[in-house]
Amino acid sequence: MSPISTYDFLNRKRRGLALDPESIADFIAAYLRGDVADYQMTAFLMAVAIHGMEKEELAALTRSMTGSGEQWKLRERFDFIGDKHSTGGVGDKVSIVLTPWVAACGVKVAMLSGRGLGHTGGTLDKLDAIPGFKARLSRAEIERCVDTVGCAIATSTEGIAPADRRMYALRDVTGTVESIPLITASIMSKKLAMGASALVLDVKTGSGAFMRELDKSRELARGLIDAASGSGTRTEALITNMDRPLGIAAGNANEIIESIETLRGHGPKDLYDVTRAQAVRLLVLSGRYDDKTAGAVLDDAIASGAALEKTRVWIAAQGGDASVVDDTSRFAQPRETVEVRAPRSGFISAIDTYRAGMIAVDMGAGRRKQEDQIDFAAGIMFDRNSGDEVRAGDVIARVQLGARGVESRPFDKELLDCISFADSAPASMPMVLEHLT
Repeated sequence: MSPISTYDFLNRKRRGLALDPESIADFIAAYLRGDVADYQMTAFLMAVAIHGMEKEELAALTRSMTGSGEQWKLRERFDFIGDKHSTGGVGDKVSIVLTPWVAACGVKVAMLSGRGLGHTGGTLDKLDAIPGFKARLSRAEIERCVDTVGCAIATSTEGIAPADRRMYALRDVTGTVESIPLITASIMSKKLAMGASALVLDVKTGSGAFMRELDKSRELARGLIDAASGSGTRTEALITNMDRPLGIAAGNANEIIESIETLRGHGPKDLYDVTRAQAVRLLVLSGRYDDKTAGAVLDDAIASGAALEKTRVWIAAQGGDASVVDDTSRFAQPRETVEVRAPRSGFISAIDTYRAGMIAVDMGAGRRKQEDQIDFAAGIMFDRNSGDEVRAGDVIARVQLGARGVESRPFDKELLDCISFADSAPASMPMVLEHLT
């Protein structure tokens, strides 16, 4: 098929017609060469946001973005190496718990992760709360860490999917961030460029998720799996509940502390269950375990202390102060903690998790703009969660004001406004809703 002009390419997508894979590849290559202008790429992004993409188009876009830079194919370097990605949420520290836990079971894990923006916290921001922790690693450093420790979490290098970086900068200012095909291609271009043996996706749904409706979350999960077709990376997805904060802590230093406690066997049940479900899938995908034996070896890694010891070794391998595992006073400490108390007896019927997450952001625990600085000590502790019974006056949350000052606002009262109460318990929802392969 002869190549079509940029004008015809954009006009075809504007009318909602499908594009052939060769034309998509040519368009992305031309953009990287400078033959397609930013305003033309913006027109393409908006047309995709309006009309969507067919499965074949999406796969072609993902392949083109993946091929725009380095392709590591770590699965050729290691017998098996697993990867995991979450669409993000409030209190989502699953990657931090899962990584050393799976590695302690003899299965290698590496992740290229990101920083937070908006109400969803970033894994790398949380890890930065560990004194000395180095997230910016070269490919050689990542491979060395995996070789010696069995795991690594690092930021994506400049050579990985450069087309995505340029396209995301345009999406961020043109109202096209929430397009499912564009989200899918963005996520998977980076994941597939790393080239793990298997990838487990944690797709959140609910009031604190990027996709709040279950059908939209399911559509995103299916699109992510489809985008990996033919890549050599076996991909599965779990749809998990983000109608409530995950665990107790939402912030940075407090989430690392909660992750350590979970690896010690003292963490909140919801965080343990969600992380364990994803860890089981990685162990099964490695071929070394089935569902039953995977669960047993994970439980043993906690009980024996192997997962906690792996955490110490991993933190040290990436330059961090591993003594924080046994002395959490070494983390940045809040200058003040304000208690939030229940105004009445009954049950917590719902938490507006998105609003609660944005309150944490405004306290300094997250970013509204990329250049915003994180206050590691700021955060929220949700002592009670949706479905819990409370009495009037019970402490249901604690607002941790960070080490640096923020504008004077009644954050405790704002947080209380996010929490609803009822006379009876709400219908319970499982933490893991669906498993897609």
